[in-house]
Amino acid sequence: MNTVRAISDEQRRARLARRHGLATGFASVEAATDAMTCWHATEPASVYLSAWARTGCTRDDLHRALYVDRTVVRQLAMRRTAFAFPRDLLPAVWGSASARVAVQQEGQLARDVVKHGVTANGEEWVEQACAAVLHHLRTAGPTTTAQLREALPMLEARMSLSPDKKWGAEVSVAPRVLTTLAASGVVVRGENDGGWKTSRPRWTATEDWLPGIGPAWDEADGYAALVRSWLHTFGPGTEADIVWWLGATKAAVRRALVDVDAVEVGLDSGESGYLLPDDLDDEPAPGDWGSLLPALDPTTMGWKQRDWYLGPHAEAIFDRNGNGGPTAWWNGRIVGGWRQESDGTVVVVPAEELTAKAAKALGAQAEELTAWLDGDVVNSIYQSPLVRRGI
Repeated sequence: MNTVRAISDEQRRARLARRHGLATGFASVEAATDAMTCWHATEPASVYLSAWARTGCTRDDLHRALYVDRTVVRQLAMRRTAFAFPRDLLPAVWGSASARVAVQQEGQLARDVVKHGVTANGEEWVEQACAAVLHHLRTAGPTTTAQLREALPMLEARMSLSPDKKWGAEVSVAPRVLTTLAASGVVVRGENDGGWKTSRPRWTATEDWLPGIGPAWDEADGYAALVRSWLHTFGPGTEADIVWWLGATKAAVRRALVDVDAVEVGLDSGESGYLLPDDLDDEPAPGDWGSLLPALDPTTMGWKQRDWYLGPHAEAIFDRNGNGGPTAWWNGRIVGGWRQESDGTVVVVPAEELTAKAAKALGAQAEELTAWLDGDVVNSIYQSPLVRRGI
């Protein structure tokens, strides 16, 4: 792959504005989900807030996509993180990023149940527990974690975590078994027993929730599909960006870049980035724009190397574990964060001095988001250091 052209940081910010729908918007939840590759879903509210920022959708619109039409589906995938994917991308995910997580989780659980005295044969115990859960879901239908523990006594086994620490606790093995099954793609998070800000899924056999969906793809094809989608959404990006985002090996990423005929380009940082071969034209300048995005939004979390849009604000926006809090954007750069008052009012928290135009635009965004939330307060555990200092 030879360097064919340079992509400036200014052009990267123009691509971000348009590809992520932050300057131009999308017509539907499905269109936005396809364009973004997936939403971070660690906190359920983030999916709603991320989609609203790009579509102006209602909570009912996203509820329909998640639980009625099932065009958007939550799935454990890259870096053992929950995401919400377009339905059609799931077979690629199951065969690649999710499969890697499933193998890791199954092996770790097998070791842990032996270590904590649950069984003498960890691999056999995990196989039996997973089979029992899957059989129950296929025969009894959608079931909560609590109901599964009542129905399957082996899931009542407990493990002591850090017993010599003040934060130590005894935990049930049930969530770990469900994590393994969810990563493998044979069960999914179905109807939610809680509100839009909570995650209380009724676990459901995949064939019942998504009838007619195809099987997991071959690993190489799956990674190629994810890298192709990532490059369209986030490109150009470096090899390090893609390896981090996918939670994959360098070998898997390099193979996928070859499989999609990725083109090497130069970046302002002096590093090499990659684009799809039919995506080398410049994006037009989008004009001034501002946006308020939730914690762990895919735009905030899309790259490992973030200086071109984050600037000097890394320690203000990201916690020590690399989780990005709610952000305020102006013209392709993070310029601050946002928080809510006890009555639900959204307040912008600048990380730098804002121009009058930026302050006015972000203030208007805050008013719109306040109205959309209608008194609901989103208590993200991933609040940024910038905002925590002012709480």
